[in-house]
Amino acid sequence: MTIGLSDEARELRDSVRSWAARHATPAVIREAVEAKREVRPQYWDSLAELGMLGLHLPEEHGGVGYGLLEAAVVVEELGRAMVPGPFLPTVVVSAVLAEAGRTAELEGLADGSLSGAVSLQPGALTVARDGGRVTLSGTAGHVLGGQVGDVFLLAAREGEQLVFVVVDRDRLEVTDLPGYDVVRRNAEVTVDGLELAEDAVLQLDSQRVLDIAATLFAAEASGLADWATTTAADYARVRRQFGRVIGQFQGVKHKVARMLTFAEQARVTAWDAARALVEDIPADESSLAAAVAAAVAPEMGFQVTKDCIQVLGGIGYTWEHDAHLYMRRAQSLRILLGSTASWKRRVATLTIAGARRELSVELPAEAEQIRVDIRAELEPARALEGAERKAYLAEKGYTSPHLPAPWGKSADAVTQLVVAEELRAAELTPHDMIIGNWVVPTLIAHGSAEQAQRFLPGSLRGDIVWCQLFSEPGAGSDLASLSTKATKVDGGWRLQGQKVWTSMARDAHWGICLARTDADVPKHKGLSYFLIDIKNGSVAGGGLDIRPLREITGEALFNEVFIDDLFVPDDCLVGNPGDGWKLARTTLANERVSMTAGSSLGAGGEALVELAGKLPGGVDDEQLTVLGKVLCDAQTGGLMGLRTTIRSLAGGQPGAESSVAKLLGVEHIQQVWEVAMDWAGPSSLLGEQDRRTATQMFLNSQCMSIAGGTTNVQLNIIGERILGLPRDPEPGK
Repeated sequence: MTIGLSDEARELRDSVRSWAARHATPAVIREAVEAKREVRPQYWDSLAELGMLGLHLPEEHGGVGYGLLEAAVVVEELGRAMVPGPFLPTVVVSAVLAEAGRTAELEGLADGSLSGAVSLQPGALTVARDGGRVTLSGTAGHVLGGQVGDVFLLAAREGEQLVFVVVDRDRLEVTDLPGYDVVRRNAEVTVDGLELAEDAVLQLDSQRVLDIAATLFAAEASGLADWATTTAADYARVRRQFGRVIGQFQGVKHKVARMLTFAEQARVTAWDAARALVEDIPADESSLAAAVAAAVAPEMGFQVTKDCIQVLGGIGYTWEHDAHLYMRRAQSLRILLGSTASWKRRVATLTIAGARRELSVELPAEAEQIRVDIRAELEPARALEGAERKAYLAEKGYTSPHLPAPWGKSADAVTQLVVAEELRAAELTPHDMIIGNWVVPTLIAHGSAEQAQRFLPGSLRGDIVWCQLFSEPGAGSDLASLSTKATKVDGGWRLQGQKVWTSMARDAHWGICLARTDADVPKHKGLSYFLIDIKNGSVAGGGLDIRPLREITGEALFNEVFIDDLFVPDDCLVGNPGDGWKLARTTLANERVSMTAGSSLGAGGEALVELAGKLPGGVDDEQLTVLGKVLCDAQTGGLMGLRTTIRSLAGGQPGAESSVAKLLGVEHIQQVWEVAMDWAGPSSLLGEQDRRTATQMFLNSQCMSIAGGTTNVQLNIIGERILGLPRDPEPGK
């Protein structure tokens, strides 16, 4: 895992990780911990020789000529390794000075002869002007890297305005402070009427300075979170307690899985902030990305490092273990950057004012020819309407372009994105198969030629609507425990059992049904996959009794389905008897790739912003903080989807983001409508409301953490498949 996604970024990560393993050994870290004051590490010159100190600086000033994204990769890795030394404050100072156009110190900061120190909160430090004279007085807030720094970047107040000044160490009274972060120490700076040159007060917007610092602080927080998650998972895989490894206990497994979700949130927000600062985009958009990173990454780093100590147990509470060093570092970042609540409010304020982060990918050159061909093929559809339009789009492969021809377009990742863009531009919407999106790939992969011809064209056009009969009252999501029975008879099978939570059962033409055909083999091997004629089966005496199941919304979208001696012909068995488990888990190698259209905040985030604008008297600080948190979660989900898309375009496999996104997305949308109800006040408590109101949306959203695999199951999947934690023990073992 790394902030960067390119091959070059991964090579840089590997190089830095290898360097850190050689230089930041446990002995070196412990020496820094036990030292009475911080000193510049012996390997500082090595960092400079490798170009790490000036990676982001222009070549004419001693740098390498890359950007903040590459610098963030290095910051993340050095944070992951707890490398002693003032690397973070030095990079912050040099990045700020480079952007401000102050070049005098850049070469020294790049070659290691100088190091930086930074204070982001003004404390009691003030700038005064008297004619042409500029003076600095007072005591600065905690200065990160101040015990060894040469070039100090200090926040100060000039009247009501926040400014930043640059001062050499030898002009300041610097007092070492006892270090809460015992590896990288802070100092206090005091001055009394120090006269400054005019250019010592940076002519750079102070918010831009804070945004640069926030981005790099977030990158280090990502590295801390990654170390803590890896350390906890490694320990949970081997530490035995009560007769088994602790990672098998769901309480531990779910905590470590949550740690991964937090670490991914830190990583994606730091990545986006680093990208945004160097993109040619509006200032409020790049500042929004930095604010999201500041609100999310340090907080996530702090939470994950605390959780790491909890998973480690007693050993994590010892001075000798490094876990507390990471927690101290994460908490220090969070405090020195400014309160998390204030950054959340900034996210909310910018968003209300109209700032949006545009999430997009740069397609390769061949996309343009693909676009020309797609646009020409779609043109006739614009003259059609209704069923004729849907049929045309289905025939040309647009219902599910990722499917193999002739059912789809065998579209690779680039083509899928172009298709989506051109469909939106032409205002064309292919049929949404809903449950058919699972049925059709299964029939393509495992069905007979006759089944494909019989069911696929109608499904793609919308003539055939499907439902899914998997869940049962006694099994839920545990498909291996299904009890619906299928008995072989002449010409087919007789099915007996009960299904539940079947959406669309009263509207569907056909259904897919898992039933047990062999009770003498392991449970998951005895299942078979049937196609059931719902319309004919639900008529009198047909064998299906469909009963509406009323939900907490008051609606009845789900159904119970009682199966009583239902005959299913042999040609409606997909694959062979016993293949049901495999078929139910089918995914095609050519997976669907998509990008969220419209706002990166999603419909829920935009709805909450709109509601905030209608609140009588406006939003107060508490509501702004809550709104900022919700918007950060929305942005995080969009960024995870973007990274997954970028991986697909590069021919890679999905990363952890794709597994984490569903979990966080569900919790986000539930929180959106809970907050919306709170803000609506007593009016939200009226019954029989329209299904689009906050009240009905909140009630409806409660199913999202249950349907399609509960949150607890999703946490198990993350813990077992990504982190390698042991599976839950089989019942009775």
